[in-house]
Amino acid sequence: MVSSSHLVSPRSVEASEFEFGMIVAWNAFSRWMVRCMAAAGVPDLTVTDVLVLHHVNHRARNKKLADICFVLNYEDTHVVAYALKKLVAAGLLRTERQGKEVFYLPTEAGEAAVKSYRAVREACLMDNIDPQLNPNLGELARLLRVMSGVYDQAARAAASL
Repeated sequence: MVSSSHLVSPRSVEASEFEFGMIVAWNAFSRWMVRCMAAAGVPDLTVTDVLVLHHVNHRARNKKLADICFVLNYEDTHVVAYALKKLVAAGLLRTERQGKEVFYLPTEAGEAAVKSYRAVREACLMDNIDPQLNPNLGELARLLRVMSGVYDQAARAAASL
């Protein structure tokens, strides 16, 4: 399905199909993350808040704002800084200073929220995923990383026009 027929290139109709698929998937995934976190007992978070909370919990390492933006591919640090401020105020993250650097780390409540999210995810999502699709999901993840690089390069090119 192509929703943007006015953008279709004769070089790749599939690119337009891919873009529409990403739009629909991103909106569904965003809605899922926010509702899953609400079901886990933490309502009123945006998709960015949820992503930041998960990333700060990832691998139990303290994170700096710049590192969070880099990994999540956010160009606007203000958006992530606002999410961090909101999560600290909610008691889900805390800050730690090391010299001039500010690091973010989860509180016990933040770790508990992520564990609850995981339990809701297991109950509501994982039962609906056919294990035979796992190889396809792995390949799709690889393709999304490749396409992310293609879109980043195109964005840099467009910014120089």
